[in-house]
Amino acid sequence: MTVRRSAAALAATATVLCAAAAAAPSAVAAPSPSPSPSAALPSGLYGTTDPTYDGVWRQSLAFVSQRAVGVMPAKKAVDWLIGQQCDSGAFPAYRPDSSVPCNDKTMIDTNATAAAVQALHEVGGHKDLVATGVDWLKSVQNKDGGWGYTAGGTSDANSTSIVIGALARAGERLGDVTTDGGRTPYDALLTFAIPCGGKDGGAFAYQPDKAGKLAANGDATAAGVLGSLGKGLVVGNNAAVKAPTCSKDTPLKPEQAAQNGAHYLAGALAKTGHLDLAPMPGAEDDSPQPDFGNTADAVVALSASGHKDKAAASVDWLAKNSAGWAKQSGPAAYAQLVMAAHSTGADVHDFGGADLVAQLNATGPAPASVKKKPTASATEEEEKKDSGDGDGIGGVWWFVGIGLAVGAGAGFLISGRRKNQQL
Repeated sequence: MTVRRSAAALAATATVLCAAAAAAPSAVAAPSPSPSPSAALPSGLYGTTDPTYDGVWRQSLAFVSQRAVGVMPAKKAVDWLIGQQCDSGAFPAYRPDSSVPCNDKTMIDTNATAAAVQALHEVGGHKDLVATGVDWLKSVQNKDGGWGYTAGGTSDANSTSIVIGALARAGERLGDVTTDGGRTPYDALLTFAIPCGGKDGGAFAYQPDKAGKLAANGDATAAGVLGSLGKGLVVGNNAAVKAPTCSKDTPLKPEQAAQNGAHYLAGALAKTGHLDLAPMPGAEDDSPQPDFGNTADAVVALSASGHKDKAAASVDWLAKNSAGWAKQSGPAAYAQLVMAAHSTGADVHDFGGADLVAQLNATGPAPASVKKKPTASATEEEEKKDSGDGDGIGGVWWFVGIGLAVGAGAGFLISGRRKNQQL
C-alpha cells in the first residue's frame, strides 16, 4: 500500500499531494523534510525526519512489522502513538502537542487511523482504544460502502482497503459493516477493479477519472488485493502456490478480484522484477525509476493470494537494490521490506546481507524485547500467550497513502506512494 512520494518536494510546494512510497506509511515515500534544529522530536517517535505528514503512519508500520517478527516496541513508543489519538477515536497524521485536545482543525484521516488501529491491536493490551478507532472508522463509512482519505471524502481503493484490513484485524465481520442502504466495504472496493480481457485487466484503479474511466495503478492494486482478501498490513508466509488467473465472471466476488489483481501484478513484475514510479510533473528526466515501496507491497499481495513464486524475483531484486532507498526513507521503508520478506519466508535478518529487523529497531527507541527466534503474529490466542493475559503491552497489517489536497499545505500522506503511481 503506498501512496507516498517525495515528501520533501511536496512539502516544499505545499500545494499538491503526491503518492509516494511505505509503510504510508507503506511504500514509504521519499524522506520528509528534516525538522529545524530547534524542533526536537518526541523521544518515542520512530525516524528523524519531519513527522508532520507521516508520524502516525511510520510509527504504526514499524509496530506491525516488528510484532510480525517477534519484537515488542518500547513502552514510550507505544505511549506516543496512543497520545496521538483524538477523543473521537480518530488519528491525525501527526499532532505535535498531544496535550491540546483535537478540534475541527485537527487533520484526522482514515489511513492514519486504520494503520494505528492495526498497530495497537498488534502490540496488545489496548482493546478500548482499538474499539474507539474502529467505531470512528465505521461512523465515516461512505454511502457506497467505502472510505476516502478524509471523512466524507470520495472513496478510493487504497483507503477502503486499509480500513478493511483494520476492521478485519480488530475482529469485525466485514459483511456486517454496512451502510443504511446495505452496501458493504467490498461493494465499494470492487468498483475500482478493472475487468479482465484488456491490457490492464485485473488491476485496481485508485479512483475513476472525471470521465469515469479506471486506470491501472500498481499501488492501488497491491492494496486492493489485500483488501479483497480481508487482510491487514502484515500477512504470513502463504505456503499455497497456484497459477494466477484473471476471471471474467460477473458479478465479481472479492476473492476473484484479489486473484485478478494478483494476475496483473505478476505480469507487471515479470519483466524487471519491480514496479516503476510515475514521472514527477515537470521532471527533466522522465525515464522509468524503480518503485521500491510499491514493489514491496506487490510482493506481500502476491504472497497473500497464493503466488509467492511469482514474487521470488522481486524479493531477490529488493534484497540486492533496496538498501539505499530504505536508509534514506526511514522506518516505514524498513517496515515494508520486513513485511515483504516475512510474507515470502525470506530471512529478515539476512536480506541482501542486511538485518532488516535491527535496522528498523535502530530508527526508534530500543525495543522492550526481541525474540531470538521471531514468530509471526497471527491469532488472538497467540497474542494472549505472548502478553500473558492479553491486557498488558504484548501480543502480536498498506498502504496507503494518497495524495490529496486536504488544506493549505497539508493533507499529503507522505507515508506512501500511491495515487499517482501508474504503471
